[in-house]
Amino acid sequence: QVQLVESGGGLVQAGGSLRLSCAASGRTFSRGVMGWFRQAPGKERGFVAARGWSGGSTYYADSVSGRFTISRDNAKNTVYLQMNSLKPEDTAVYYCAADDRPKSYNAVNEYDYWGQGTQVTVSS
Repeated sequence: QVQLVESGGGLVQAGGSLRLSCAASGRTFSRGVMGWFRQAPGKERGFVAARGWSGGSTYYADSVSGRFTISRDNAKNTVYLQMNSLKPEDTAVYYCAADDRPKSYNAVNEYDYWGQGTQVTVSS
């Protein structure tokens, strides 16, 4: 059974930093894509960042580019999201996602595997 478990969320002041982790178990995604999405209250789940397993290609939403960094540890089957210069509008539940071959790296419905989410709250 595949599981994605997120950790690292919390409450931080604007301008602060957090690092989210997502550990995958049950299988590896050695040739797939792992990514992060977020959902704020009353809004649809949206793309944040994604990274291919091999080659290290990375993708970011415009709203986080330059502030967030996605990285992977293949040996630990884990993906990270370093979030710097956080803003109140970054407040959301952050979800880890994984798929072998998403047709579109930023589309929610292209990912088969999801974590339960971790809350990030940025106070002003």
